[in-house]
Amino acid sequence: MCTLNDKFNTCSCIDLEEDKFKDECGVFGIFSKNDLDVASLTYYGLYALQHRGQESAGIVVSDGKEFKYHKGMGLVSDVFDRKLLEGLKGQSAIGHVRYSTAGSSTLNNAQPLIVKYKLGSIAIAHNGTLVNADVIRALLEDAGYIFQTSVDSEVVLSLIAREAKKDIGKAVVDAVQAVKGSYAIVILTEDKLIGVRDPNGIRPLCIGELNGDYILCSESCALDSIGADFVRDVAPGEIVIIDKDGMKSINFAEKTKCETCSFEYIYFARPDSTIDGIDVYTSRIKAGRILYEENPAEADVVIGVPDSGIPAALGYSEASGIPYAIGFIKNKYVGRTFISPSKELRSRAVAVKLNPLKVNVEGRRVVIVDDSIVRGTTSRKLVEILRRAGAREVHFRVSSPVVKYPCYFGIDTPYREDLIGANASIEEIREEIGADSLGYISIDGILKSLDCSGERGYCVGCFSGIYPISAPMEKDKNYLE
Repeated sequence: MCTLNDKFNTCSCIDLEEDKFKDECGVFGIFSKNDLDVASLTYYGLYALQHRGQESAGIVVSDGKEFKYHKGMGLVSDVFDRKLLEGLKGQSAIGHVRYSTAGSSTLNNAQPLIVKYKLGSIAIAHNGTLVNADVIRALLEDAGYIFQTSVDSEVVLSLIAREAKKDIGKAVVDAVQAVKGSYAIVILTEDKLIGVRDPNGIRPLCIGELNGDYILCSESCALDSIGADFVRDVAPGEIVIIDKDGMKSINFAEKTKCETCSFEYIYFARPDSTIDGIDVYTSRIKAGRILYEENPAEADVVIGVPDSGIPAALGYSEASGIPYAIGFIKNKYVGRTFISPSKELRSRAVAVKLNPLKVNVEGRRVVIVDDSIVRGTTSRKLVEILRRAGAREVHFRVSSPVVKYPCYFGIDTPYREDLIGANASIEEIREEIGADSLGYISIDGILKSLDCSGERGYCVGCFSGIYPISAPMEKDKNYLE
């Protein structure tokens, strides 16, 4: 474990992912009338969504009569092989990659979840967090329902299964009207694929088409990975039902306003995705330009922190006229299974994951652009590495506003007491990370980068403390255990 050096948990080793908001989950679904290999297409779709969750992966396939499924802990490529996929034959499928935001990281909690009821089987895969899951769960348990997992997704599944004997569409409407929070859900029955997006559209979900067959997925990059065409985003408060007769839509919520999570654009989504009409890469470039307008610096070179800080660094460079250069080389082979160095080797092994390109920073005034500062641990280490590489000055710029509040809607964030932005001024943060100057983009600036208009908005609760939905009390992600 890292040695804590001070109240901001600055540690003596570097891990780019450790000091970030943790990824959420990714969902994928396909219904085929044309004998497509739905299991393999789902595999490749999940592979493209791997950045959204690396703890577990699963696929459920329906042949019109029964389900076949496989899920396991680890990356998509670790969980599935060709033989397994060949055994998953059917006309429709859903898949899931998970990072746990509610419920512990165990195989039992891996999704998709499956239940059997009087008329057949239902499977669900969910991205997001339900803020009233514990209340509904307690009511269902009082009524005799037995839960098999500790994830909030099972609450939705149980509500649907209780009412599905009437009509699956009506059952889904009744279920999602009872829950509150963020959700992009794909549901599979023997003969239908269903997609649902919460009334605020906090979590993304889009529709694609491949040779006349429909696909649902978290990001458009998954459509690109299988050669499908983007059709449109699922609207906030919309249920999409796909079967052999085509696709139909149900709007279950009134007065909806799209308020997509702003961190999807800042950090989570792949830069080659488009979410709700906004190109992710372009929005990051714009954020970098605005960041310069709000926080200029006199410097010789602009560098970005791999990978999500690079587009903003390019935008900062374009707006300022300061040349952009590669500042860090990231070791692409250091993954989740990397063996952390021992205490004795830690001081020598700090550059195993990220190493400065000394020729581009030595003797220069450097602007370093990162997408966010959460605890501040990595930021301080990055500044130290640049100074050791010979940088004369280090000016830290951040393409998100100051993170002051936790997220309750599908992102695993630290408690507020652990957020450096909630406990220190910008000047105190600058001193803590050791930079010569520090500047964040403003909330207005990030909204400007997203072309925010009166017709739609974005969730900026982690910056402002104002959420689209009433936020619950802080609770551990394992609160349903």
